[in-house]
Amino acid sequence: MVIAESDIILKRDALLEILRRLRGVAVAFSGGVDSAVVAKAAFVALGDAAIAVTADSASVPRSELVEARTLAKLIGIRHEVVRTDEFANPDYIKNDGSRCYHCKTELYSRIDAILPALGVTIMCSGANLDDAGDYRPGLRAAAEHSVRHPLQEARFTKADVRALAKLWELPAWDKPAAPCLSSRIAPGLAATTERTLRVERGEEYLKSIGLRVCRVRYHEGDIARIEVPLDDIARLSIEPIRSELSRTFREIGFQFVTIDLEGFRSGSLNDLISLEVKAHFGASRS
Repeated sequence: MVIAESDIILKRDALLEILRRLRGVAVAFSGGVDSAVVAKAAFVALGDAAIAVTADSASVPRSELVEARTLAKLIGIRHEVVRTDEFANPDYIKNDGSRCYHCKTELYSRIDAILPALGVTIMCSGANLDDAGDYRPGLRAAAEHSVRHPLQEARFTKADVRALAKLWELPAWDKPAAPCLSSRIAPGLAATTERTLRVERGEEYLKSIGLRVCRVRYHEGDIARIEVPLDDIARLSIEPIRSELSRTFREIGFQFVTIDLEGFRSGSLNDLISLEVKAHFGASRS
């Protein structure tokens, strides 16, 4: 669907007005397209009264942290990096489907603690309208910390966000989604730093051979289930890439390497989360 530029400009203006009324904000900034648009809008609307805050932990790929720093500098917004320690929480490590709730609780608690020093009182996220219809336990944590969602308030869909990012010439406008490394670990399997490191190294290898969109899903038995777009599946199955891929993943620490014939699907591991956990943590949305 083609989105008219005039429609995006109207939504952009609504977004800027929402942020101006907030007077000062700390934006939870991952460097992805959603938080990038909120950070850009906050900087345009508020100048130095807008701060981007990025989490640094073992669940964040090093490349994503570098990109977040670079993007914040390009936008011009003040940028702070806070160390989070979600792996110290047994409920996070348990990885029963509520992991994202505990992760966001840790992040928002850390940002809350530094708000006075930053000189602002309000936190903002990059959640858009499409997120409200998905399983997002992090939105419950956001509600508990009074986090605002300016993109939702201005009625932005994901497509709208990308359109505005392109209009603003943000390099993240077509960036694939990049959820945390722990999201690649199958529910019920402990989310450990050893496993997130294996996932990171596996995805770094896939990107080094030219795959822009990829996921390494970690299953019990040290099984790597690789998801790539359908057009790239055959490429991974031919020599010498097949042998090199298998050898590399075994060196990383995986015992078995598989390629998912259904291709890349965002959030495919959510299918393994129990209905009880989904009902509890998916009930509170904003």
